[in-house]
Amino acid sequence: MKIYTKRGDKGETSLIGGSRVSKTHSRIEAYGTVDELNSSIGVIRDSAKYRELDPFLVEIQNTLFTIGSELASTPDSKMVLPKLKDEQIEELEAEMDRMDEELPQLKNFILPGGEITASHCHVSRCICRRAERRVVALSELSEIDERIVRYLNRLSDYLFTLARYYTLKHGGIETQWKTRN
Repeated sequence: MKIYTKRGDKGETSLIGGSRVSKTHSRIEAYGTVDELNSSIGVIRDSAKYRELDPFLVEIQNTLFTIGSELASTPDSKMVLPKLKDEQIEELEAEMDRMDEELPQLKNFILPGGEITASHCHVSRCICRRAERRVVALSELSEIDERIVRYLNRLSDYLFTLARYYTLKHGGIETQWKTRN
C-alpha cells in the first residue's frame, strides 16, 4: 500500500465519515495541532534520561490519538471510535499531585527551560495551549465532547509540572522571572 493518495493535492482532505473539507478548516486545524502535540511528547520521551515516566507519556500519546480521531470525524459519522473518559483527566491530576510531592514549592514565576527535556516540556505545553484554543474555536462551530477541552487544559498543567519534575530529576536549575524595574 502506498502512503500517498494524491487526493489532497488540491487543498482538501477527507474526514472520518467521508466528507471532504479544506485543509484550512477549523476541524483540520484542531486535530493537526493535537497531532503536533503528540509528536512533541515523543520528543520529550526520547530526550529524557529519567525513563520512569515513559509508560504514562505513552498513555498520553494514545489518548491524544483518541482525541485526534474524534476531532477528525464528522458529527454524523457512523464509525465507532474510542472515547475520552473522565478517568483520563483524573489520572493527569493524580500524576501532577504525585510529582508535586517531590518538587520545591513554587513561590515565583519561572522561565521556560532548566534543562533540555524540561525545555521540550515547555514547548509541548505551548503547543497544548494552542491545541486547546483550536478545539474551543471548533466547538463554537460544531458539537465537541467537552472532556477534550478539559483534558487539554489539564495536560498543559501536567506538562508544566513535568518540566519542573524533569529539571529536578535531571539536575537542572529553575530560573526565576525577574523584572527590570
